[in-house]
Order: sequence, then C-alpha cells, then structure tokens
Amino acid sequence: MIGKKQGIKKNLWNAVSHCWQEAVVEAIDTFVLVFVGTGAVMVNQIADGALTHLGISFVFGAVVAALIYTTGHISGAHINPAVTLGFWSSGFFPTRKVLPYILAQCLGAIAASALLLLTLGAVADLGATQPLNGNWWQALVLETILTFILMFVILGSGLDRRSPKGFAGIAIGLTVGLEAACMGPITGASMNPARSLGPAVVASIWQHHWIYWVAPILGAQLAAIVYGQLSHGFRDIK
Repeated sequence: MIGKKQGIKKNLWNAVSHCWQEAVVEAIDTFVLVFVGTGAVMVNQIADGALTHLGISFVFGAVVAALIYTTGHISGAHINPAVTLGFWSSGFFPTRKVLPYILAQCLGAIAASALLLLTLGAVADLGATQPLNGNWWQALVLETILTFILMFVILGSGLDRRSPKGFAGIAIGLTVGLEAACMGPITGASMNPARSLGPAVVASIWQHHWIYWVAPILGAQLAAIVYGQLSHGFRDIK
C-alpha cells in the first residue's frame, strides 16, 4: 500500500514537473476569472445592483476573452476542467497534463474566493452557483446545454484551423457573456466546475454542487462527440 501511494505521488510529480508553467498559468487564469467574475456578483449586491445582471454577464465574458488572448499561447487558456477534459477526449490534449491542469484550476478558484471573502466579506454567497428554487433537474439540463454550446464554439473557433484566425477569444467570450445573460438567473450559468468549486469551498455551500461538475463535463463531452462527427473524427480540422 505504501509503495502504491509513493508511486502515485511520483507519477503526479512527474506530470506536474513536465507542465508546471502551463499549470501555473491555468491557476492564475482561473483565479482571475473567479476573482473578477464572482467579485462582480458580490460588488453588485454591495452597490445595490449598480452593475446589474447584464453588467455581471459582460464581466464574465470580457475576462474570458482577455485571458484567452493573454495566455492562450502558453497553456491554451482552458480555465475550466470541463474544457480540459473535452480537449483530452478529443485527442488534442495529453493525458499526463489533465490532472495538473484541473488541480491548478481548482486551486486558483479557491484562492480567489478566499481573497474575496477576506476583502469583501461574506456577501452574495461569494457568487456561489445554485439552481433557482432548488430545481436540480432544470439546472442539470440547462448547464449541460450551456456547456455543450460553449465547448462547440471553442472547438469551432479555437481549434479548427479552417476558422478565421484571431477571433477565438471574441467568439468564446461573447458565448460566455450571452449564456450568462440568458440563463444566469436560473442556474448561475457556471459551465465551469472550478468556477463553482471556489465559492462552494470557501462559503461551505454544497447543496446541489454535484450538478456543476456533472453537467459541464457531460456537455463538453457531447460537444466533442458531435464536432468530431461533423469533422470526420477531427481529421478535417488538424
């Protein structure tokens, strides 16, 4: 048993050591996303709705676009465990980097929520995502569809070499912003397990949290399958 644990630790260390720069970037990116995005939710409540729901949606979309243009050339700017798993299942991301990326994303999100609690206080549940009126089935379906759309756009605009160059950040950022504006009041429009994990850990809000892991991962996998079929097993886009 001890030998097995040591082997797991060694394998994890080897994986991290081979991509530590990318993992650090993913941690920073997810920190920024959660700090700015959920921070906007908290500030909106502190400021009596000054930002408005549409303003918060714009913040989420804008920060995603900015991060893609800033760090996409370093780590790919996944900023999302569901996206990382979607790239992996599509064959565009190596298995050895999956766990380091996801751990980095989760740690970045938790750190951001902890800092928001320290600086702004326990406001607006730290931007935690929860289903409207506790309707978990509705949230599960909608979050799956929202993430399907997001991953579909990511594959088409950011991965397909036939797409116009330089517009991936805009397309993906607009998708995040529009989906947040559309379904944010119903589900929180997370589409990102790490984004939901940060506030959940720091604010200890775990009710229905599983939805925000299952639905985004499922939606991203479905998008990968569909886009793979449309591009002949991704042969058309490589």
